[in-house]
Amino acid sequence: MEAYAIHKNALIKPRLARMTMDLIRGKDVATARGILENTNTKASRLIYKVLNSAVANAVNNNGADESSLVIKECYINPGPVYKRIKFASRGNVDRHDKRSSHITVCVTDEGKGAK
Repeated sequence: MEAYAIHKNALIKPRLARMTMDLIRGKDVATARGILENTNTKASRLIYKVLNSAVANAVNNNGADESSLVIKECYINPGPVYKRIKFASRGNVDRHDKRSSHITVCVTDEGKGAK
């Protein structure tokens, strides 16, 4: 059975978060948790929460065994871009984009899960 968890509008740039997400793709849940706990980034803290939520969904809603769960797919899509102003030299005003992300994690207990 598959279980998903999604964090929408996370205030982190998608490119930064994808570097951390690539570390756990296709791994089992225990290994992924260890990697995220020992990676000191904002992305790892956000992904760790989403991973725990997906595991809880699988265990509580589908009755899966937590030790057999594997990350089937995980990805980060761009969310809305909040456009702010940044004062530049000589009286000019530039744009300062605050990018956000949608973090999705899917766990499964069927086979190896990874492609």
